[in-house]
Amino acid sequence: MHLPLEEIKRKLEIKKSKDIRESEVEKHIDGVTSQMKQLHNELSTILPLIEKLEGQQKKELSNKLSIESTALMQSLLILTS
Repeated sequence: MHLPLEEIKRKLEIKKSKDIRESEVEKHIDGVTSQMKQLHNELSTILPLIEKLEGQQKKELSNKLSIESTALMQSLLILTS
């Protein structure tokens, strides 16, 4: 993922700021949901390709995705609970 310098600067300023505006949070939520939709689309393309693989290569790639998906699900659970 490539972020423009201004976006990186804005994110750092938000982390430093104690006063968080609702509009800034909403921008972040919109960005995250957009990335999640893109991720879903990419996975829809990749998963059939992984299914065609055999043996160790399939296992390694599946494990790599599983580890990252577990971390994402844990983050989402914390956010929604």
